[in-house]
Amino acid sequence: MMAKMVQNERILQIALDTPADHVFDYFWRGEDVPQVGQLALVSFGRREMVGLIVAIKSDSTIPPNKLKPVIAIRNQLLALSPEWIQLCRFAAEYYQRMLGEVALPAIPKNCRAVKTTALDKALKKIDASPSPINQKPKDPSNSPQLNAEQQQALHHIISSPGFSVRVLFGVTGSGKTEVYLQAAAQFLASDGNAQVLLLVPEINLAPQLHGHLQARFPDFPIAVLHSGMSEGERTKQWLLAHAGTARIILGTRLAALASLPKLKLIVIDEEHDLSYKQQEGLRYSARDLAIWRGRQLNIPVVLGSATPSLETWQHTISARYTKLCLPNRAVNSAVLPKIRLIDLAKDKPQDGLSSSLITALKLRLEKGEQSLLYLNRRGYAPVLACDACGWISNCTRCSAFLVLHKNENKNKLRCHHCSFEMPVPSACPTCGNPDIHAMGRGTQRIEETLQNIFPDARISRIDADSTRLKGTAQQAFDQVHRGEVDIVIGTQMVAKGHDFKGLTLVGAINPDNALFTHDYRAAERLFAQLMQVSGRAGRVAPTDGNASEVLVQTRYPQHPLYQTLKNHDYPRFAHDCLQERQHAGLPPFIFQALLRAEARALGIAMTFLKQAAQFVTSEDIVAHDPIPMSLVKLANMERAQLLIESTSRPALQQFLKNWMMQLRQIKPQVNWMLEVDPMDI
Repeated sequence: MMAKMVQNERILQIALDTPADHVFDYFWRGEDVPQVGQLALVSFGRREMVGLIVAIKSDSTIPPNKLKPVIAIRNQLLALSPEWIQLCRFAAEYYQRMLGEVALPAIPKNCRAVKTTALDKALKKIDASPSPINQKPKDPSNSPQLNAEQQQALHHIISSPGFSVRVLFGVTGSGKTEVYLQAAAQFLASDGNAQVLLLVPEINLAPQLHGHLQARFPDFPIAVLHSGMSEGERTKQWLLAHAGTARIILGTRLAALASLPKLKLIVIDEEHDLSYKQQEGLRYSARDLAIWRGRQLNIPVVLGSATPSLETWQHTISARYTKLCLPNRAVNSAVLPKIRLIDLAKDKPQDGLSSSLITALKLRLEKGEQSLLYLNRRGYAPVLACDACGWISNCTRCSAFLVLHKNENKNKLRCHHCSFEMPVPSACPTCGNPDIHAMGRGTQRIEETLQNIFPDARISRIDADSTRLKGTAQQAFDQVHRGEVDIVIGTQMVAKGHDFKGLTLVGAINPDNALFTHDYRAAERLFAQLMQVSGRAGRVAPTDGNASEVLVQTRYPQHPLYQTLKNHDYPRFAHDCLQERQHAGLPPFIFQALLRAEARALGIAMTFLKQAAQFVTSEDIVAHDPIPMSLVKLANMERAQLLIESTSRPALQQFLKNWMMQLRQIKPQVNWMLEVDPMDI
């Protein structure tokens, strides 16, 4: 029986951040006319929640006595656009989630809080600060002159109206950022209300680009959006973007779902980076959603990288995307560093460092130049061990080792997966042997080794441990830029995006581990990391005519990956990898989804996955056998996974839609989630 509304009553369909259902019907009675895209306060069960109005109707299938009233409508906020709601609908459908699970988390917590105190405070701050309206950039006199390749790339980006994906494939230091800035200037000048979105993969890359933007566009409001901001500041920045006041929006992956009513250009820097894939909650790809958004709005999208993802590279081969090449460094006389492979079978390392690398470091110190040592393993040592009985420092909560961390007060063993910590035992917990020792090396241990070898050198370690406090990462990078550091030791935090003018030597300490792993993407990631970190060297012309260099310590110098790296030959590497993947039936030539389950016992998770696999009856879909995950135990939960594949993306999507409805009927004693286009299998 349809619920009929009396005068001044309306049925509002409201999406809530809950997996229970798609949308919920509420009735509204009042003089204010609600709009689709507004937020509304409603009661849900025993609590109050803020949801998003996604439709307005005159009747409902819910009986009148069961319809609840809307408590309040957030009139102080501009309604979210139909295009933004459509974007959220697409993401929800593609990643097999509910609309509310996508839309509501994309809005700052202060905007969707039950109490409006924080929102009202943010709105007052914005109202109190005047902003330019319909502002066009002046012709910046400080814009560098583009070289021929940069000028051609810029022309392609700005001359083709409508949707297009341009892959700006440029070697490190080729001036991709300058092309971004001048393209942004052109789009902002062509439309006095235009907005430009620039995405970076990591928070620590935002300050440097923000500085470039402020210098180039001093009169333009710039909004910055990333997860490292306080909730109050994020609310303010989001509101500036949502109102169209901010003309330039700089952010990490969460900015891909920001409300941008006047968006005219999207730029995704380091598009290959895995950080663009969300690993919790809604496991979306910010890059892929941004490309879909470009098609939706009929605007250009620029993907920039020195090592494009193999999916993107394949799209350039098939002419779905257009490749724009920057083969040379932008600074005159600056050349790519020479890459040397140090064979550890011949030059045996002492404390993790070969004699060749130590000699090279000494030479750069004598010349007053900076060096960078790259080791993507933080802590002092990966594991503590006892030779007497074979005990090793396993985490009791995870299938992983406890990593030794040295601190000023006391040393600790820490799990990098569940964050469990314990003091370092004075003797072996199993046999009582006092002679337990650290095995392997992390950034802390390399730092200690360098301090012993070069006691007068200014050494800085930059990793997640040394930069935990807010602002410390930027302080560390600023010290390097000012020339106050001689040797930098860092993880992947230092591998990309940073323009270190005085850096002439890069050493890669232990990259071989990534060559031998179950993950078929490991080689692609390693090549990208080494190419990116190599690109930190030699970004300015050498003063003495000697080129910068990169030393890669390896026991496998003849490995094809290292040989193509030595020649800076990404196209060759990509060609070989794509051939291997095509023969093996791997992405981008096949489409995947991964069903993960966790329970207190592995058998329970496996039973659920086997039951889920029984629903796979389509000839277009392949279900592999359920298997335990590589990290089986995490935070006392046992985990397993089921891989689903298809050669047809539409067929996979249709199957997943039906499959999810079946899985929700099982009511298992497990936690489970589905990931579409998984990046880690």
